[in-house]
Order: sequence, then C-alpha cells, then structure tokens
Amino acid sequence: MQCSWKAVILLALASIAIQYTAIRTLTSKPFQLCPLPSPQNCGLGGQDTEPPFERGAPGSGGCDDYPYFSINATRKTHILVLATTRSGSSFVGQLLNQHQEIFYLFEPLYHVQTTLIPRLSHSRNPADRRVTLGASRDLLRSLYGCDLYFLESYIKPTPTNHTTDKLFRRGASRALCQQPVCDAFGPADVNVEEGDCIKKCAALNMTLATEGCREKRHVAIKIVRVPEIGDLRALVEDPRLNIKVIQLVRDPRGILSSRIETFRDTYRLRPYNLDMSQLTVVCEDFLNSVSTGLSHPYWLKGKYMLVRYEDLARNPLLKTKEIYDYLGLPMDKNVEDWIHVNTRGSNEPSAKHKFGTVRDSAANAESWRLKLSYDMVEYTQTVCHKVLKQLGYKAVKSVEELKNMSLSLVQDKAFVPFL
Repeated sequence: MQCSWKAVILLALASIAIQYTAIRTLTSKPFQLCPLPSPQNCGLGGQDTEPPFERGAPGSGGCDDYPYFSINATRKTHILVLATTRSGSSFVGQLLNQHQEIFYLFEPLYHVQTTLIPRLSHSRNPADRRVTLGASRDLLRSLYGCDLYFLESYIKPTPTNHTTDKLFRRGASRALCQQPVCDAFGPADVNVEEGDCIKKCAALNMTLATEGCREKRHVAIKIVRVPEIGDLRALVEDPRLNIKVIQLVRDPRGILSSRIETFRDTYRLRPYNLDMSQLTVVCEDFLNSVSTGLSHPYWLKGKYMLVRYEDLARNPLLKTKEIYDYLGLPMDKNVEDWIHVNTRGSNEPSAKHKFGTVRDSAANAESWRLKLSYDMVEYTQTVCHKVLKQLGYKAVKSVEELKNMSLSLVQDKAFVPFL
C-alpha cells in the first residue's frame, strides 16, 4: 500500500513537470501566422514582416514547426493550369493572363527540367521523376508566395544582382511587361505583344517582379511538365495555399498533329517512321490523371476542374465564364475583349508563331483530321483508346469518316467542377 501511495505521488509530479515544460515551450515562441507578404492577402497594410513561406530551422519557431498556423488569410487564389505540350494551354493561360488582378507565369518549370535533366522531357526513370517533381513542387510553392528569387537557382546563367534576360517566355506575362517591372508600357497599353515586351523592356529584375506579383490579388501558373494531378497532391493540400487546378485535355490525335506541325525538325522526313512513344506516355498520363480527378478524392474537393480544349474552342466566351465561375473570380472586360480578338482567325504573322494564340479556334479544334494520315490516326486510337472513350472522343473506322468534317468526333459530354 505504501509503494502504491509513493507511485501515485511520483506520477502526479511527473505530469505537472511535463505540462509546465510544454507551456513554457509554447509561450517562449511567439505565435506566427506565417502570412504571405501581400497587403491584399494578409491585411498587413503593406508591411512585409517575413519572407514568403519562411523556412525556419527545426525548433526555431518558424512556420514548419506549426504548419497548420500557416493560412491564406483572405483566400488569395492560386491557379494551376495542368496540361501537356500542344494541348491549347497557351490559349488557356492567356485567358487568365488578361485579368487585371492575376499575376501569370508561363511554364516556369521549364527551367527546372533544363537544369536537372536536360533533353529528358518525358523521362520515365523513377529517380529522374522524383527529383524533378520534388523540385517542381518546391518552386511552385515559392512562386505562389511571390518568392521569385527561388527561381534564380534554375536559370542559367545565374542572374547577376537578381537580374536576367533568360526567363523563359517572359513576354507571355502581362505583369512582367508593365509597371513596376517594366516602364516601357503604361496602364493604357492593354495588349502588349510578346515580342515588343522583349525588345522594349530591360532585363528582368526579380526584385521588381516580386513586387509586381505582390501587387496582384491572385497568381496563375501554367505547367506542361508535371505528368499527373496525383503528383501535385502535396501542393494541393498545403494549408498555406488556395490551389485551384484547371486540367486541360485535348484529343490525342489533335496533340499529335499539332506537335508534327510545330516541331517540324523533329518529325521532318520521317512520316512513316515516327517515334510514337511520347504519345503513348501522354495518353497514359492523361488516363491516370483524369481518372484521379473524376473519381473525386476528398483532397480535390473544390479544387479541380476538367476542361476539354475542343469545348473551349467551340464556345470560348461561355467556357471561359464557367472557368472564372469555378475560380470564384469576376471575368473582367479585358478577358472578354481578348477572346473576341483572338478567336476569329487572323493572317497576321503572330498568328503563325508556334506558341501564338491568334487563330480561328472553332475551325482549329478538329483541323487535325485534314492533316494526319489514316494510319497515324488508327495507331493513336489503338494506344489511346481508353482515354479517348473516357473523354468523349469518337474513333473513326475509315478514311472517309476521318475526312468527313460535317460530323464532329467530339461527343457532347459535360465535365462539371468538383465543388
């Protein structure tokens, strides 16, 4: 009985000591909200008290020690366009780029790929994939926090004094071609051509670019170098972010036709000996990614919308309105004006540029049918039959059916956002 009494006393004392230590530990570290350094996002009156997404050492009281205290105070929207090469992603990116309150970046992951695994854009090596995906997620997280300095690690040659002229497609971002980043254009210069931006703006100053990002209410990034939506789960679930994913898909037969036309040197003189392995990879990634998105996992609730390029091309204004409704943002007049100018076809030189967006979008949606041979179409339908069926693209069984443009191969199929 005496031993039991002593044991109770010792346990009580130990419990008090543990609670005291815990209280001392918590109260010795100031509470950190880990805000994004933006007056619109934090209500801080413009005071930048911490660098974006500060990564303190373990035990330092930084944001990583209290991850769930890190919140996006006024729900700044972080938009991610997930696509593949030649799927119409430049067009979708520009629909976001035209919005006055969106800071847009065109494929910043290009620099990760060219630095870590050059010439291996479709590497299936698990080690390569882990390295690039980890680096890509870290970079995206930093860019959504307007930490553009993080991007300098992947730009070659390394920027001097935070200044570079090597940012991939800098001119595709309106925010990087206007004040405070560039003084060559004023507020009245709404539609600045990419080439004019490159010519008239000085080398990109990352400090000014960071400032320009912080002045916008939202950030949008287009990527074509992440294979599947599942690869982004850690980013989507990050409580510091308010990610909204727009997954853009296109008929794989249209993607093949566009790649052959755009990258002529790759396919030149090889019409009957094409390396179709990349198309197989595209279809596998599409199938896996779309299957995940349409299965509505809990971590994508309110954060996923599937868009077919063909639907957007045929009804650009209506579909763009649906996209902005999903994002919870008003579609301002700049966006509507840009759609009217850029979806009616043009003979201007800029319309012929391989990354241009000026075209007759409705006519372009199924124009691949007049360009690909039936053999190529048949092969594509064989390796991509599952994803064609899932996305509502009809297969053809003859040359006559392929060339009959009066019959669309795009089935009416509704893909509503997962809200």
